[in-house]
Order: sequence, then structure tokens, then C-alpha cells
Amino acid sequence: MNTHKWIASLIVVTLIQGFFSVNIMKKNGETYKGYIDILKDENEYLHDELKYFYEHGVEVVVTMYQPVYPQTDKSPDITADGTRIRISKASEYKFVALSRNLLKRWGGPFDYGDFILIKGTKDKDGVYNVRDTMNSKWVNVVDILESKHVQPYKYTDVHLYKMNWPTNLVSINSNN
Repeated sequence: MNTHKWIASLIVVTLIQGFFSVNIMKKNGETYKGYIDILKDENEYLHDELKYFYEHGVEVVVTMYQPVYPQTDKSPDITADGTRIRISKASEYKFVALSRNLLKRWGGPFDYGDFILIKGTKDKDGVYNVRDTMNSKWVNVVDILESKHVQPYKYTDVHLYKMNWPTNLVSINSNN
């Protein structure tokens, strides 16, 4: 008989806890419903912003750098993401360094390893791979890694696109 009392009291406690849990969930559900609606609106806004970004890109200045100590740190053969390069073949890699404001680590849209499209230069348009970081003094600048023999260059009013293969390739090509 003692077992029956124990089971009955366990059932009563479970029912009481269930009653309170259901009421708390209903109360909190109403409280958080407003927050969920706000988050949905913010999410929709951010999706629109991202769509605009993929269509129009970011306006940047494009320059170049060489893997030599004054233009890099003391290990010019290693990029910021740890990739080792052959200094003599730097131009063949199609690697770029981005200003910090463009990198995810500092709140930007790009990450190491991302492929980007550069449009608006005379002869440097194309797809590059993000592998390096620029000095913190630069903003909205892309530095293309070049070999030692390449003469310095600079392009302004260039557009930079993140390549989400093949999602935004069609819209970028249609904006010639």
C-alpha cells in the first residue's frame, strides 16, 4: 500500500508541475512573440541589404603589394590566413589582401578563403582569393598580391563582389 501512495503523490506532483509549466510557457510565449516579430522584420531588412550588396558590390580602391618586408610583416612568404607562397610566383596566385573593415573578423562581409570578383579596373578585373589583411589605416581597399617585377598601380571607383557560386554570377554579369 505504501507503493500506491508514493505513485499517487508522484502523479499529483507531476500534474501540478505540468499546470505551472503550461501557464509559464503561455505567459512567456506572449512576451517573446513581440521579440520574434521584431527579429523577423530585422532579418528581412538584412536580406534586402545583402541582396543589394550582391547586386551592386562595394566600391573600393584597388592597389597592389609585393611580398617584401617593408610592404608586409617579417614573414612575407606567409599570408594572414597562414598560406605559404613562393615569392617569385606571387602574381600567379591571384590572392588579395583586404582592408580590415571588409573582413568578417572586424565586422565586414568577407572571410579568408572567399572568392571575390573585382570589376572596374583596366586590366586587373577578375576573380581573386582573399588570403591577407591590410594595415588598419586602410578602409575599403583591396591589395592584389604581385611579384617583385610588377610596377605599382592604383584604380579607384572599382566594384568588389563576393562570389556565391553561381547565385550572384548571373546578376553581376547582367550589370556590365
